[in-house]
Amino acid sequence: MSVSRTFIDVRPLRTSPVFRRLLVGRTVSVLGSFMTMVTVMYQVWEMTHSAAWSGAVGLAQALPLVCFGLFAGAWADRGDRRRIYLAATVGQAVCSLLLALQGFTGNVPVAGVLALVAAQSACAAVGGPAAGVFVPRVLPKEQVASGLALYQVTAQSMMLVGPALGGLMLGWFGLGVCYLLDALSFLIAFYGAFGLPALPPEGEPSRAGLHGVVDGLRFLAGHRVVRGALVTDLAVTVLSMPASLFPLINEERFGGDPRTLGLFMSAIAIGGVTASALSGRVTHLGRPGLVMLCGAGVWGAALAAFGLMRSPWAGLGLLVLAGAADALSVLSRTTIVQTRTPDALLGRVTAAEQIVGQAGPHLGNMRAGLVAGATSGATALVTGGLLCLLAVAWVAMGTPELRAGVPAPESA
Repeated sequence: MSVSRTFIDVRPLRTSPVFRRLLVGRTVSVLGSFMTMVTVMYQVWEMTHSAAWSGAVGLAQALPLVCFGLFAGAWADRGDRRRIYLAATVGQAVCSLLLALQGFTGNVPVAGVLALVAAQSACAAVGGPAAGVFVPRVLPKEQVASGLALYQVTAQSMMLVGPALGGLMLGWFGLGVCYLLDALSFLIAFYGAFGLPALPPEGEPSRAGLHGVVDGLRFLAGHRVVRGALVTDLAVTVLSMPASLFPLINEERFGGDPRTLGLFMSAIAIGGVTASALSGRVTHLGRPGLVMLCGAGVWGAALAAFGLMRSPWAGLGLLVLAGAADALSVLSRTTIVQTRTPDALLGRVTAAEQIVGQAGPHLGNMRAGLVAGATSGATALVTGGLLCLLAVAWVAMGTPELRAGVPAPESA
């Protein structure tokens, strides 16, 4: 295999102007979101100095995704995905503006901050399933994995830049400016999707309400590979997500400086960017299930080791390794979901993936905060990593189709 096939496949950028606009809009929006994530974590920590309250940020983000996600997916499988996404993006921008206002005034209690975070998450729960169909609809099937890899590498790059930039902005300008920049980033995301054509579902539209949700769940229950992919990611996110522990670890190992808080997320992103940039062999390998399982296992092992590591810089190295493993795991999971799901069901399945991929980390952060509050940060990291390893081994043993890299046939 040539060296050129080792690096990320950029054919979608050359062949699809629509994809290029989507990628730019999504990249800028992700940058703003990561800045806001650090800003919210820092603000809540400064208001409470409580690991449990830091974990509650994750709960505020997760509950709307869990409560509204599947119904939003059914809605996306009935209507024009483009219009749904644009409306949700406007809602997210408004929430960011309100966060900026409270950041400038400083008169909102911590519960009010979490309420605004929850409202923004509800808008994301609506927009995510609609956006999940964009790549397979605007790119030919043979370029879908490459397009998803480009999404991944830009998101990981923003994960690298966003927390560090957020920490710097916090130190220089304060909370309000960080939230305001996030609001502006949603305007770029709106522009990226505005030029899309109407995107109604291909095939029979979803049934209304709960019936449509049940149809989507029936597909997930019957498709072993898609189900195994989501269960694997659930193990990674709920059992071992470490982000809510970072303010505590930052205070213990770096003296609580906000400029170093972003280093933890940036370390994960460095690994993710590197792995995504070298994902050409993975996207051409044709065995996403095996790559996903291995990546999830390495993630858990690296975080368990991070919990035992006393040197902060060696710990950051382990986070780089964890980020690389997670990037390949996420890319493989998304490829499985978007290439094995019929378009008429893709909104609902993407909603389930969003609940796992986004609400899962928030619930995982809540779990980590509660465990750390009852024991210690190191205990929360080690136990979470080991539980993740056990869960991934259980999925691998029970789903041989994932180990073999051979997708299971679709089931009703």
